[in-house]
Amino acid sequence: MSDASAPEETPVSTAAAAPPESPEERYFNREQSWLAFNQRVLAEARNPAYPLLERLRFLSISGSNFDEFAMIRMAGLIGQVRTGTGTLSIDGKTPAQQLAAIALKLRELELGQQAALTELRPLLEEKGLSIRGGDLDDKVAESWLQQQFIDQIIPVITPQAIDPAHPFPFVANGGIGVLFSLERNEDGSRLVEMVLIPAALPRFIRVPAEHTGTGIVTHVAIERLVQRFAPLIFPGFSIRGDGVFRILRDSDIEVEEEAEDLVRFFRSAIQRRRRGQVITLELDESFDAESEDLLREKLGLDQAFITKTLGMIGISGLATVVAEDRPDLKFKPYTPRYPERVLEHDGDCFAAIREKDIVVHHPYESFEVVVDFIRQAAADPAVVSIKQTLYRAGNQSPVINALCAAAERGKSVTAVVELKARFDEEQNLHWAGELERSGVQVIYGFIDWKTHAKMSMVVRAEDGGYRTYCHFGTGNYHPVTSKVYTDLSYFTADPAFGRDAVRLFNFITGYVEPAQTERIAISPLNLRERLYAAIDNEIANARAGEPAAIWAKFNSLTEKGMIDRLYEASQAGVRVVLVVRGICCLRPGVPGLSDNISVKSIIGRFLEHSRIWAFGNGSPLPGDGATVYISSADAMSRNLNRRVEVLVPMTNPTVHDQVLEQVLLANLLDTEQSWLLDGETGEYQRVEDDGEPFNCHAYFMTNPSLSGRGGALKDSRVPRLALRKGAA
Repeated sequence: MSDASAPEETPVSTAAAAPPESPEERYFNREQSWLAFNQRVLAEARNPAYPLLERLRFLSISGSNFDEFAMIRMAGLIGQVRTGTGTLSIDGKTPAQQLAAIALKLRELELGQQAALTELRPLLEEKGLSIRGGDLDDKVAESWLQQQFIDQIIPVITPQAIDPAHPFPFVANGGIGVLFSLERNEDGSRLVEMVLIPAALPRFIRVPAEHTGTGIVTHVAIERLVQRFAPLIFPGFSIRGDGVFRILRDSDIEVEEEAEDLVRFFRSAIQRRRRGQVITLELDESFDAESEDLLREKLGLDQAFITKTLGMIGISGLATVVAEDRPDLKFKPYTPRYPERVLEHDGDCFAAIREKDIVVHHPYESFEVVVDFIRQAAADPAVVSIKQTLYRAGNQSPVINALCAAAERGKSVTAVVELKARFDEEQNLHWAGELERSGVQVIYGFIDWKTHAKMSMVVRAEDGGYRTYCHFGTGNYHPVTSKVYTDLSYFTADPAFGRDAVRLFNFITGYVEPAQTERIAISPLNLRERLYAAIDNEIANARAGEPAAIWAKFNSLTEKGMIDRLYEASQAGVRVVLVVRGICCLRPGVPGLSDNISVKSIIGRFLEHSRIWAFGNGSPLPGDGATVYISSADAMSRNLNRRVEVLVPMTNPTVHDQVLEQVLLANLLDTEQSWLLDGETGEYQRVEDDGEPFNCHAYFMTNPSLSGRGGALKDSRVPRLALRKGAA
């Protein structure tokens, strides 16, 4: 692989242009920006460079993304309209105006999803994998399916009559059902019946190749089987009409300030969420008109979004098909490297960290080192204390197991379990119980704020005293997401970081607000102020004629104060380059406002999740004098105002260079997976390479480990990343 480089841009003078003043001209709407993000995800489903099941995975992700958007964001706007309590969005729109704009985009998104599925179906069939609705043309498969339906499905489903003598059935959040309009053959009487698909049944019924006439593995949507074999459910009736539907409900949980017992509150709230107000209703385009009227009436669809489709209902369900064991249709398996420094110390994490700070780049470098850090602490007789934050840990967590083992061995173990981690509340309640049963001191943090900081602290008896080892991360302690999310883990035994970690844990567990910190910044106490000060420093340098630049990477940028500060920097002549994967309310490249700001988004094999800030500090970027931070926080109001987050400076020179000159710079250089944001339209366009394409994911997958190898940056085996002169 040849050296990679990117254009170095000269700041634009903004003295002649007056910046726009209206909110609509200054900011993008958050919800519209999210929809644009999901369009980029959907675009990957039609990317011919990807294996077919990976394209199907992106299609499924676009569906699950929309489901969460509806259950949380749309539900919030509908609630504001209903109660008349809505506030204006950052771009000056009322909740009702935002909902109207969303409706126009949703149809476009739904049509794009169906088009992608239509494109993928024949391509997958050529490879021996078929996705079917009710359009079976394989008599052998149909015969097998009919017997499966009789033996495995009919005993589980429950047809329910809809009439004055029967209450309308409850349809769970995410529930799929089929409504039938029937006529009794004997007397011509009419009846409406509902069949809800139980959650215990698979979304698709898999027909093995040996049970098809074509030798092709076939996945058939279960709701279409119910339609196809309805005569077996309703003998003696004629089917006059039918239709499949799916609903999504309001799923947000608002914590009540007067809640006396958070565990009891969340157990109750999770139950209530399953019965929340209906937000969206998906229907077949050919849904029986009489049945549709009944459904609308009984579900109480005041202000709900209703969409109709000729294709598949519930695109997120395609995740079942993606799980098919076809490695030839997926990305080539990738095995993360284990950090070399730790291996050089015979697997002793503490010895490796004690020698020098370490940064680990997931998923290219194994998350197992983080687990080993906790496991080793649990087994080490010299370790006296472990403290750990847990936001999302997954349903099989080696970190939880290690903490339980440590407590059972008599160590002092404290776990901060965040109950307010959306859609993981139930799992976290389970883990809290497991930890408490093992003797771990479980803390639930603040009622109003989520504890989103990712950190571990291990205290070890050494040399007649105690030494503190810290892990700070940008991602969750989750064994599954760590394989597909790009994140950074920073290990240090620097006493100043250790003292700050103690202050942060005391703040969370005892509400003891630290008077000051030596290294880290903490949200909502001083993280915003630390970043503002760094931006202001760049503004001062630019006005003094010194080099001034800001590079940053995060998932979302929605906080008005941060956006305005970056606008001010641009107007002062600071070159600002942002990598924002998802939502971005900042308008780049607007004359007089943001001439010196560019925004790109990277969507690829891995989900970009790490948060990094770099400030030139009087020198061009990248450079040894730059100030570099990693963080658990995005540039959003919730992260800066309503969450406990951490901002960690990279003070060790080796780690500093690795994060700045490899991780961050590679993201800036990427062309193959990058999209540029148009500051006028809000649309994203794929980056066009100039004949030298660069893929940051491929770069890190194919190059030696960066962990603890400062010399590797100058090693000829590692391609040098550099900016090149010239205008963009």
